[in-house]
This record gives sequence, structure tokens and C-alpha cells, in this order.
Amino acid sequence: MRAAVVLLAACATLAAAQFNTHQWADRSGIVHLFEWKWDDIAAECENFLAPRGYAGVQVSPPTENAVIGGDFRRPWWERYQPMSYNLVTRSGTEAQFASMVRRCNDVGVRIYVDLVINHMADLVGGGGTAGSTANRPNFSFPGVPFSVTDFNPPCLITNYNDPIMVRNCQLVSLPDLNQGIPWVRDKIVELMNHLIGLGVA
Repeated sequence: MRAAVVLLAACATLAAAQFNTHQWADRSGIVHLFEWKWDDIAAECENFLAPRGYAGVQVSPPTENAVIGGDFRRPWWERYQPMSYNLVTRSGTEAQFASMVRRCNDVGVRIYVDLVINHMADLVGGGGTAGSTANRPNFSFPGVPFSVTDFNPPCLITNYNDPIMVRNCQLVSLPDLNQGIPWVRDKIVELMNHLIGLGVA
């Protein structure tokens, strides 16, 4: 009987958690300000979103990414090729990011980050937005730092209905982090804790 009560309490808690979106009580709706500058997002929070009751903003990945030039000319998807967990992108510096989060929080608009924690960059020839370098063939990302032992063995996802393959193989040719390794998990947790410390939702 006691186990049933504990199980029921746990289920009720988990069911209620889906409704805690970390928003102010009188707010609703989240917008995605994709690829906006941090300073512009702060101004948008203060001048448009907060006065109209918006609850939050999802922002593009805030971590340093590979600079992809050539024929691609800095495509949007370079933001999804992390080089390090430094908070420097074409949207701005870490100081600008922290200021944006504070300014938005001050007017009741929460910041939700799009975080890339599954893989690292494939196209690293141009370096990173914060100046980091990487050696992709050797799985070396000193900006974190990650090395070859922090990644799953190379294999491409060929069957998206196979959960093992999806979890452990590479999306296109992006080096897939092995989150079974404590060091990898610790670096991801450090990043998340840093972002939470800056005030993200």
C-alpha cells in the first residue's frame, strides 16, 4: 500500500511539472527570435514583448560555432556546429548575452536557449566565432576540451527508426558526443549551470 501511495505521489508530481514553464503567472506565448542580435532581443523584450504579455523568447544557440564561409556564406545552420561552450556568436558576446537575459527577465520575459549538446562541428576550417580551433579528423576540440575518447565511434545514421543508431551515430557527419562518459556529461552540465546562473529559464 505504501509503495502505491509513493508511486501515485510521484506520478502526480511529474504530471504537474509539465505545466511549470518557468513563466510569470500573467504571461503566455513564446516567440523564437532566430538569429537576432542579443542587444536587439533585449530591446524587443522591453519595447514590444513585455508590454504585450509575452512570456518568453527562444534564442538561437549561444555557444561558439564554426565559421562557415566559402560558397555557403555564413548559413544559419553554422549555429548548430559548436566549436566550444564559450558564449560568443554572431549574435554577440557573453557580456551582451548576459545583459539581454537580465533585461528580458527584468520585464518578465524569460529566455529559453536552443542548446546543441549532442555533437560538435564538422566544418571547422574557418575556426570558431570566439577564435577556437579544432582538428575534426582527430576529434580534437580544445575549446571545451573534447578529444577522440569523448565521441562515439564514427557511424552515420541510416535508419531513423532505430533508436540505438539515432542515439549513438552521427547526424550527417557531425561528430557525435558519447554522453555515457562522465567527463562529457560534466562539461554539458557546466554549460547548463552557467546559463542558469546567467538567468535563462
